[in-house]
Amino acid sequence: MRYRFDQELDKLNLELIKMGGLIENAIEYSAKALINRDLSLIRNVNELEIEIDDMEKTIESHCLKLLLQQQPVASDLRIISTALKMITDMERIGDNAEDIAEIAEYMVNQKFIKDLVHIPQMAEATISMVKRSVDAFVNKDKVLAEEVCAADDIVDNLFQVVKEELIEKIQENKENGEQAIDLIMIAKYLERIGDHAENIAEWVIFSITGEHAREYNGRLK
Repeated sequence: MRYRFDQELDKLNLELIKMGGLIENAIEYSAKALINRDLSLIRNVNELEIEIDDMEKTIESHCLKLLLQQQPVASDLRIISTALKMITDMERIGDNAEDIAEIAEYMVNQKFIKDLVHIPQMAEATISMVKRSVDAFVNKDKVLAEEVCAADDIVDNLFQVVKEELIEKIQENKENGEQAIDLIMIAKYLERIGDHAENIAEWVIFSITGEHAREYNGRLK
């Protein structure tokens, strides 16, 4: 019975890795769609969002079956409940990537008011956070999950830089205002993706320690 349950957990891990890969691609394609003004990448993001929603339903169904059929012990319950929390954040990351793609589509024929340096850096940082948060869950790696939580500060700082630079552009010329606001919104969606990745990492810590991140961090101080 236990062997079968462990097999199901391995299958769950593979499903989460697949969903993680889909959202990593969605973030990458949405950022590249903006930078390269590539409409085909925007379509790819829309297709990925459908796959991400389907994977959320698949994993949710799998978790519920495990809860109902396998009678898991306390530590197993934490793993399954963490997976359910993770896919909610993962699905929202997919939504944010699609939001970025929608703005990128609107901007496809516009000349940028400044070089896009920090937005690609934000995208790269959030992709890394997503990948490492899923890896931390699969490998039960608390240290890696803590690193993901710390990495959110990098994304937050980049967002502040982007916002300040674009506000300067508006002050230089009010005609820059519309595009500046669109770019700030894209940066804000990336900042939210970082927050969701941090949420995932915090749930991973819970699955390992049995303590919520704030309680765990408070005890370490």
